[in-house]
Amino acid sequence: MVLDLFSSLLNRAGIIIILAFLLSKNSLYKKLVLKRDTSLFEKILMSIVFGVFGIIGTYSGIPVNGAIANSRVIGVFVGGWLGGPLVGLLSGIIAGGHRWVIDIGGFTAIACAVSTVVEGLIGGFGSKLVKDVKISWLGALVTGAVSEMVQMIIILGLVQPFQAALGLVRIIWFPMVFVNSIGIAIFVALTQSIFIEQERVGAAQAQLALNIANKTLPYLRTGFNVESVEKTARIIYEMTNLAAVAITDNEKILAHVGEGNDHHFQGKELMTNLTKEVVQTGEYRIARTAEEIGCYSKTCRLRSVVIVPLLEGKKVVGTLKLYKSDKMGITSMDIQLALGLVQLFSTQIELSKLEYHQKLLANAELKALQAQINPHFLFNALNTIVSFIRTKPENARELIIHLADYFRQNLQFNSEEVDLMEEIKNIESYLAIELARFGDKLQIQYDIPQTIKCVIPSLILQPIVENAVKHGIFNKEEGGIVKISAREKDTWIELTVEDDGVGIDPTRLSNLLNVKDQQDHIGLMNVDRRLKVKYGSDYGLDIISTLGKGTMVRAKVPKNEKYKEELPCAVSS
Repeated sequence: MVLDLFSSLLNRAGIIIILAFLLSKNSLYKKLVLKRDTSLFEKILMSIVFGVFGIIGTYSGIPVNGAIANSRVIGVFVGGWLGGPLVGLLSGIIAGGHRWVIDIGGFTAIACAVSTVVEGLIGGFGSKLVKDVKISWLGALVTGAVSEMVQMIIILGLVQPFQAALGLVRIIWFPMVFVNSIGIAIFVALTQSIFIEQERVGAAQAQLALNIANKTLPYLRTGFNVESVEKTARIIYEMTNLAAVAITDNEKILAHVGEGNDHHFQGKELMTNLTKEVVQTGEYRIARTAEEIGCYSKTCRLRSVVIVPLLEGKKVVGTLKLYKSDKMGITSMDIQLALGLVQLFSTQIELSKLEYHQKLLANAELKALQAQINPHFLFNALNTIVSFIRTKPENARELIIHLADYFRQNLQFNSEEVDLMEEIKNIESYLAIELARFGDKLQIQYDIPQTIKCVIPSLILQPIVENAVKHGIFNKEEGGIVKISAREKDTWIELTVEDDGVGIDPTRLSNLLNVKDQQDHIGLMNVDRRLKVKYGSDYGLDIISTLGKGTMVRAKVPKNEKYKEELPCAVSS
C-alpha cells in the first residue's frame, strides 16, 4: 500500500510542479519575486497565490484510512521560503483554513490545518538560514523534509484516537516526506532560476556597457562635442536592439541615430518637456507610450524611452536617451544599461576635461601626475567590478563608490594644499580597488596619529603608495604589506610609505629620482621635484631600499611659522 501511495502521490505532486513551472514564466510573478522590499499588499498577494497552490494540493490528495495524503505543504512552504514568515503564515492560514472548514478527509482536519500553518512558518524562518541562491533548493529540500516530519508529530499529538493516528502516520509518513520535500525543492529551484537568470542578464548588461564604454572612450575623451557624441550614439545603436539613441546638451540635440531622425535631428532645440525635466531635475525619466514622450510629429514611431542625465561632477551637461518602437518596450534591463552608461560616460567626460586641462597646464609636474590617471586603471577597476556583480553585488556597489571617489579627487586635482585626511581618503579609494583585485596578496597598515592636523600639497602621498603597490608588492609572488605612517618632528611632519616587497636594485636606486630615468617611476620623481620647488632642497624624498627585502620612502613637509599663512603642515597642540 505504501508503494502505491508513493506512486500516486508522486503523480499528483507532478501537477503542482507543472503549475509552478508555468508560474515561473509569468512576468508579474517574476517582478514580485525579484523585489527586495515587498509591500504589505504584495505579501498578501503572494500569500493568496501560494495559498491557492496549497488548496490545489488538498484537492489532488489521495484518501487513506479516513484522511488524505496530499501535497498541500508544497505551495505553503514555498510561499514562506520565498516571501518570509508573514507569507508563510498567511498562505498556511488560507490553505489550512480551507482544509479545516471544508472538512475534507475526516478526523485529521484540525491537525492538518495546524500543521499547514506551522510548515508555512518553518519555510519562512528556514529560508533565512540559506544565503546562497545556488543551493537554496537543497536547503528547501532538507527543511521541507523536517517540516513534514513535524506534521506527522502534530497528527500524533492532536488526532484521536491515537491508535488510528499512529496507523495513518505509519502509512503516509514516508511517501509524504519524500515526495513533498522533493516537490518543494523543485518548486524553489524553478523560482530561484529567476534570480539566476536576472544575474546572468545583469552581468551581460554590465559587460555590454563596458564594451560600449571601451569603444566610445577614444571619442568622448576628445570632449563633449557634436562629433564625439554622434559617434558615441552610433556605437550604442549598433551594439543594441534599440530603435534609436539620442544625446543632447542642455539646449539642443547633439546626435540622434535610428528611428525618427527625420524630425529628431542634430542641432534642433529640445523638443519634449520630458527631456527638459531631466535637465532641470538631474533625475532620469521613463516614458512608456508615445503620449508620454510628447513628440509633436504624428508620424513618429518611437513609443517608449528612458532619459538619463549626463553629469560633469554634479552638474547636468546633457542627456542620454534610449528609445524603443513598441509601447511599454523599456525594460528594467534597458534602464540599468542607461544608468550604467551614463556613469561611465560621465567619468569619460571628466577625463576629457582632465586632458583638456593637461594641454593648458604649463607646469610639467602637474601634467605628469595627471597622466597617471589612465584608462588601464579604469578598465582594470571596471573588470574587477563586473566580476563582483554576480557573486558579490554589495561589494561591487562599494567598489563603484570607491572608484568614483578616486576619480573625483584626482580630476579635481590642483596645486593647492589639501588636508592629510583627504589625501588618505583618496589613497583608501585607490587601495580598495587594488585589494579587490589582488585579495590577500596585499595588506595595508596605517599609523597616523589623530593629533596630527596637517595640510600637504595634493597628490604627494598617493603616487608613493601606488609605486609601493605596483613595483614593490605585486612583483613579489607571496605579496606583502604596505605601511603608511605620519610622525611629528621638531620642525616638520614626516610622512612614510614602507613596503616589504621586492626592493630596488642599488644601481637603479641611485638614479631613481633622476629626470633622465623617469619612465617607470615618474610619480616619485615628480613628488620629489614638487616638494623641493615648494619648500626647498631639504624637503625632497628620501628613499631607502634593500633588494629582496623592501623599500621605505620618506617625505617631509615643514611646520615652521613662516609657512602657516600659506597652509602648510601644522600640528595641533
